[in-house]
Formats: sequence, structure tokens, C-alpha cells
Amino acid sequence: MKVILCGYHWTGCKALDLLLDKGHEVFVYTHESPYHIPSVKDMCIKRNISFSTGNISESDLPFIPDVICSIYYRYIIKKKIIDSCNGKIFNLHPSLLPKYRGCSSLTWAIINGESEAGFSYHYVDEGCDTGNILLQERIKIEEWDTQETLYNKVLFAAMDCFYEAFKMVASGTPGYPQTGEVSYFKRGCPFNGEIESTWELPRVERFIRAMIYPPNPPARYKGANVFSIHDYFSLLQLPEL
Repeated sequence: MKVILCGYHWTGCKALDLLLDKGHEVFVYTHESPYHIPSVKDMCIKRNISFSTGNISESDLPFIPDVICSIYYRYIIKKKIIDSCNGKIFNLHPSLLPKYRGCSSLTWAIINGESEAGFSYHYVDEGCDTGNILLQERIKIEEWDTQETLYNKVLFAAMDCFYEAFKMVASGTPGYPQTGEVSYFKRGCPFNGEIESTWELPRVERFIRAMIYPPNPPARYKGANVFSIHDYFSLLQLPEL
């Protein structure tokens, strides 16, 4: 099959690996990567796979795709692209849709004290993470999870299901509409990374964990870095509970 992969990060690398292993003809749209993010671009160069770091557009599609896969892609995919493959385009989103549409879904799930997170493979439509669900999986949020550990738990589990979702889309499985509580969070670091003085201690502790994803900066309180709840108590000059 002729497949377009819009991919980034290690999940994009893994999706490309899985597609190539199945013998598909793949063209890749990706982004430049900083040193700490595995590079889909470099993988394409090593594997001699054609790619672009530009925004996917109707005018530069290399072929009419049978399926388009969106894995951690950071651009909005427009209707003309959706139509180019007769709607056989799907996305991986790290939440149990329709909750936590948008960005930083796992980070917000920790901050908000959710007991579980998960992932959804869904069709791409003109909305933001609103298309029919193909498959979902629930994953427990542990009391010790940081943004980094939860992200890796959820995404490793998700990539184990990638090719199953791909086959569902290729075969025309319609999926099912999203139902239940809807929430949406815009792009950007929650609360700009700053702990607010009005928060109760459990929320502060969750927020500190939700900010931990090196080399990204940790939480801050009144301009000082807060790597742990112990740092927070020190800044308050209070004994730990």
C-alpha cells in the first residue's frame, strides 16, 4: 500500500519501522528534532526513505495515499488532505477521548488527579481530536508517576497497537462516535510551569510530578526550580509533613 506517515519523536520512528517491516511504500512528513528527541528525519536518511520537513499540503503530496497515519505530528491536517485518501486517515492521541482533547493531555491528567489515563486511535476529521474512535486502552496513573514515566507507559502501549489500528483504517472499519465528558486544553505549559500559592498540597505535589520530563524545565515557585516536594517545603521554610 501507498502510505503517508506524518510522524515525530520516537513514536514516529517506531511507526515508520512497523510500516516498512510490512512492506508498504512510505513517504514521511516530519519535523526537525532537538538533540534529546529521536529524529524521524535521520531515520529516513538512513533507510533511504523520501521525506519532507514542510507542512503536509495537497500541492506536494508524492502520491495518492491509501492511508495517512498521524503519530505525534505537530501541524493541523487540513480537509483537502483528509479528502485525498477518502478519509482513511487516523491519529494517535494520548488520552481517553473525548476527555483531554488538544495538548499536554497526560500532564493535565496528572495535575487534575485522574486515576487513569490512556490512548485513543481515532479518525482525523476537521475538528480537533473529534473523529470516530478506532480503539482505546486505559492505563492506571500511579501515585509516583511523573510526566516522563506516564508518557512512556502510555505511548509504549499505544505503539503495540499501531498496526492493529492501521489495518482497521485500511479495511474501512468505521469506528464509533466519541461519547462522554468533553475537555480540551490548548498548547503550552500548564500555568506556565508556576506553582500557585493558593493550591492545596496534593495539587502542588501532582504538579511537581507533572512537570518532570528532562531536559524540559521543572516546576517553579516564585522563580525557583522545584524538583520535588522536599524542595517546595524548603522554599516555604516549613518542616515536612
